[in-house]
Amino acid sequence: MFKGSIVALITPFRNGEVDRDAFQRLVEWQIEEGTDGLVPVGTTGESPTVTHEEHKLLIQLCVEAAAGRVPVIAGTGSNNTAEALALAKHAKAVGADGHLVVTPYYNKPTQRGLYEHYKAINDAVDLPIVIYNIPPRSVIDMSVETMAALAKLPNVVGVKDATAKLDRPLQTRVAIGDDFSILSGEDATALALLAQSGDGCISVTANVAPALCAALHDAWNAGDFAEARRINEVLIPLHDALFCEANPGPVKYAASLMGIAGPEMRLPMCEIADASKRTVEAALRRVGLWDGAKAAAAE
Repeated sequence: MFKGSIVALITPFRNGEVDRDAFQRLVEWQIEEGTDGLVPVGTTGESPTVTHEEHKLLIQLCVEAAAGRVPVIAGTGSNNTAEALALAKHAKAVGADGHLVVTPYYNKPTQRGLYEHYKAINDAVDLPIVIYNIPPRSVIDMSVETMAALAKLPNVVGVKDATAKLDRPLQTRVAIGDDFSILSGEDATALALLAQSGDGCISVTANVAPALCAALHDAWNAGDFAEARRINEVLIPLHDALFCEANPGPVKYAASLMGIAGPEMRLPMCEIADASKRTVEAALRRVGLWDGAKAAAAE
């Protein structure tokens, strides 16, 4: 159902408030550049620090700006099932095409607890669910067996796999079959995941390099594996730089250099260190997305 280059959108702030205009401009630019789908209010969108009202607003703004041209997969996850249900109902009401539901963090449910969490959401809201399995952030890892059981439910349609285990997507495909979207949650291994039966990537890098990210997936889907490999090699310095500190600090700094949105974040996330800024700047220059000399001359 969901495939290709899907961007995990940053949330622009201005003076402590959501910058609505910058956010919708970002959505429009992403679509123009060839992005295949949009994820508002995921981790990259600073979901832990936006209010519930802002969370709902960002989903609504994204759906409005996308206007049906590409799917919107709203971030609705929580470690509180009732809260996740409320966000899912809102996403459905405003017209999202699906929702990304992270495995509950901090309270560490068992595999049975995971199953019941997603089943409750599946049963209550008729909206396609993409499971977000990210053990480094949530501590727990959903097993292939639990995911296969969930895939039998009508609304569970895919996974964003951020396990960093490249055998996992292939195991998932064998266990579940072709009618299940397997999406990378890590830019640096997105191409490798495609080779291991994957369908696409929910990308941080696509915030600043949407055309290149989309071109990689287009080349892969066209069978031009040499071109996909070439683009992947071009992008790898940028992938690395955008994770030199915790996401989304580096990508928001990169976006600010490119004039896409400001670098502002909310505590406990803060401005990245000067050394990290130099790393991001060098990567943008290397990929050809930003020229510091021209930027300085224009100021």
